[in-house]
Amino acid sequence: MWMWKGSLPLLLLAAAVAAAAEPASTLEGPSRPVTVPLREDRGHAVDLPDTDPRVQRRVTGWAPEQIAVALSAAPTSAWVSWITGDFQMGGAVKPLDPGTVGSVVRYGLAADSLAREATGEALVYSQLYPFEGLQNYTSGIIHHVRILGLEPGTKYYYQCGDPAIPGAMSAVHAFRTMPDVGPRSYPGRIAVVGDLGLTYNTTSTVEHMASNQPDLVLLLGDVSYANLYLTNGTGTDCYSCSFAKSTPIHETYQPRWDYWGRYMEPVTSSTPMMVVEGNHEIEQQIGNKTFAAYSARFAFPSMESESFSPFYYSFDAGGIHFIMLAAYADYSKSGEQYRWLEKDLAKVDRSVTPWLVAGWHAPWYSTYKAHYREAECMRVAMEELLYSYGLDIVFTGHVHAYERSNRVFNYTLDPCGAVHISVGDGGNREKMATTHADDPGRCPEPLSTPDDFMGGFCAFNFTSGPAAGSFCWDRQPDYSAYRESSFGHGILEVKNETHALWKWHRNQDLYQGAVGDEIYIVREPERCLLKSSIAAYF
Repeated sequence: MWMWKGSLPLLLLAAAVAAAAEPASTLEGPSRPVTVPLREDRGHAVDLPDTDPRVQRRVTGWAPEQIAVALSAAPTSAWVSWITGDFQMGGAVKPLDPGTVGSVVRYGLAADSLAREATGEALVYSQLYPFEGLQNYTSGIIHHVRILGLEPGTKYYYQCGDPAIPGAMSAVHAFRTMPDVGPRSYPGRIAVVGDLGLTYNTTSTVEHMASNQPDLVLLLGDVSYANLYLTNGTGTDCYSCSFAKSTPIHETYQPRWDYWGRYMEPVTSSTPMMVVEGNHEIEQQIGNKTFAAYSARFAFPSMESESFSPFYYSFDAGGIHFIMLAAYADYSKSGEQYRWLEKDLAKVDRSVTPWLVAGWHAPWYSTYKAHYREAECMRVAMEELLYSYGLDIVFTGHVHAYERSNRVFNYTLDPCGAVHISVGDGGNREKMATTHADDPGRCPEPLSTPDDFMGGFCAFNFTSGPAAGSFCWDRQPDYSAYRESSFGHGILEVKNETHALWKWHRNQDLYQGAVGDEIYIVREPERCLLKSSIAAYF
């Protein structure tokens, strides 16, 4: 008979349980591929209607709405964005004058002492269609103000709007700047999500994400899904299935952007969010203009990081250098994005920012049938360059499921390759990816028609390895560590110069702290030689 004396056995038992529950580590080498069986409780992928109070306009006059904070390239500055005035829809729309309302942010270290002031710029964008019967759109006035001279790791209170107009200033909000750039300071939690949309699944994802109290959010494209709608507000979960043969151009319903900004404001007004474009942001209109909403609505550190483009840019957060790349802009080795990437990587000092993390929309290492090897041309163009500089982690979206790779380079397990994590399961209304390219009889045919925005066609049969001579593996590839068709979000916690804890949270787990996938991603700078002459910190 066991005799429990005092609390020592209980402490030992607790220690044993804690040890058993210690997450796996990439130091242990490649993990055996895992596929989680499909579950029925995957959520409710139905869009929030325009009658939902969370998406309706709750301000009047020139009062600000859709308030959002974004990072600059360094923690000493940040962007505040908002919209004043309402959008217009109709056959003939007249844009508002951006000069009607000022762009002012008052801020300080206390809610009752907003003694400092910054000003910025305002703009209006339109989505126009040269076809009879289609509804045109013009936005409210969009404001972007960059605040300078901030202290790293500091909570700031702010109001935005126009103090010269009665009722045109917002309530007081607050956000915290990123920690100082250096190898021993890191944001506490970084939330990572893709393909968010505005469904009831979205609300579950955002609620779970907010409960983890992130310091920063990365949104990896496909934001509002306004392009799943006609201009009359009729929506679908598959535009090409429902409307492609009956419309002269791929329409959008731009008010969905405003609905999304209103719903997200409680998060975006207090937690910096960094966004990169996805295919649903293309939104072609008159004159073949694209990406109008995306480029106008968000603030990017493009000037600060010298990319001068809303599609790719970089920024520092503590000891992490983030690079956000464009899967839908020219990524060829002769293009501007590639030349900028070479310059940006060459400037990274790994003794100051040991971690190098990248994000873009379309994954390179997804094993799902949907979008299988779709971004192969981008991988062929850029992977070797990123590998030579010791890229640690890649975050992507696009495929509506979750997948994490082992360390991989050129489809081969490599201890110095990056860990690729696809989180394209944020809550959108399109069909979830449930079929794998390696399922029997499910290997897709190689694409014969290049995508206009993804570039040419580069995916051919493998020439070496277990899948040599085939377009797909006949089993879950060795480089695929974990995959699951569920909605959710991820949290990255960088602990120090070499260790980062990655957690993926499913929406359907009732306990919001529950973890679906968890692993320590460990850098080995002394093992992995870098092309850069700037030393890696270890």
